[in-house]
Amino acid sequence: MWLSKRKTSSRATTVRLHIGCGQESIPGWINVDNRALPGVDRVLDVREGLPFENVAAIYAEHFLEHLPIENGLAFLRECRRVLTPAGVLRLSTPNLDWVYLTHYRMGPKVAPETAMTDCLQLNRAFHGWGHQFLYNRTMLQAVLEASGFGQVRFERYGESGLEALRGLERHRTWEDAPDLPHVLIAEASGEIPPRPLPEAPLREFLEAVHTR
Repeated sequence: MWLSKRKTSSRATTVRLHIGCGQESIPGWINVDNRALPGVDRVLDVREGLPFENVAAIYAEHFLEHLPIENGLAFLRECRRVLTPAGVLRLSTPNLDWVYLTHYRMGPKVAPETAMTDCLQLNRAFHGWGHQFLYNRTMLQAVLEASGFGQVRFERYGESGLEALRGLERHRTWEDAPDLPHVLIAEASGEIPPRPLPEAPLREFLEAVHTR
């Protein structure tokens, strides 16, 4: 259940939130985590909402993939709610297409040892490090539009057309495949009526993952 009462910051047009910061706090931002780590300004469970208003920017690096997709959608909707109309959300998350291309080889010439190693590596990418859901570019854009963001653009690691959003990434980097980055970095802004995701595939996915 999202919080119904929100606190309004006195720094209305200058609030910038760094979500899931861990110990990588960013000076000048409100660094948010669910643990009271060094550098954390606010200890919050974002699944219960964001107690802010009129936020200028939100940054979340390697955070979205740690939420089940239904919680991820709720988080993105909450980001859209607390941002100003001109506010920007910058997300960094592993690229499912890169994971598949670089972690799994197929064909008759693949040695048994390689096939077993690739099987373990691909499953590690999905289930390791607390991952809950991995996105490809199409799906990431779709969930952002389903959350009410009108413009979505993809950037490279550390790059942005906005000075305040440049050089923020701290996560370990991997070698990109040609024309396929290992991480998706999206900047979302603007407002539109939410565009629904395909109902049947999403329902079937949720029913399957919640079957124990």
